Amino acid sequence: MSAGGAPPRDPQVPATPLAARQSRWRGQQYADITKLRENAARQDQAATRAQQRVSRLNTKIEKLRHQATLLREKSQRTLAEIPELEQAIKQKERDILAATSRRGGGPLTSDVTSLHYGVRKLQQKVVDRQHKARQLELKAAMRTQKTAELKVRVDRFNEAARVAEQEAVQFRQRADRLQMVSEQDAAVAPSVASAGASEGSTRTP
Repeated sequence: MSAGGAPPRDPQVPATPLAARQSRWRGQQYADITKLRENAARQDQAATRAQQRVSRLNTKIEKLRHQATLLREKSQRTLAEIPELEQAIKQKERDILAATSRRGGGPLTSDVTSLHYGVRKLQQKVVDRQHKARQLELKAAMRTQKTAELKVRVDRFNEAARVAEQEAVQFRQRADRLQMVSEQDAAVAPSVASAGASEGSTRTP
């Protein structure tokens, strides 16, 4: 090569307008393929994010369901104490009746008023336990309602994950098809270029 001269061209890559167009076309195809795969990866990420939310919501649903079960069991145990208190009330009422009958309707004594006071205390315990049981049932119902609301969100995220997975598959299929076409074009291009070069040489005077 002479000093300052241009480097020789690669004889395998003829500088023709057709070769330049093919090079640009292959570059555009490569850009399209990478963009499609990027979109597929984004959809995969969206699908896994939705699945992650579903998993966390399912864990929260089971936690709330467990809490509701515990509250209902506690409510039942609280209500189970009431029959015993009612039996104690009936016993005190019998004691009051026996004490008043012995005195023949005379003035009340401290032992009788003490029995009346005991009855009122027991009645108060019964009402308190009924109220506590209703409170526990309300809390359990609120947690059950919350689980129903979370299940709606789970269904929505499941649907979003399904759609994102389908779109990711479509993007990958399009990228694979385009890559197949690009590889076929790349395999055909050298033979076309050599044929064009030989045709040009034959036409040269």
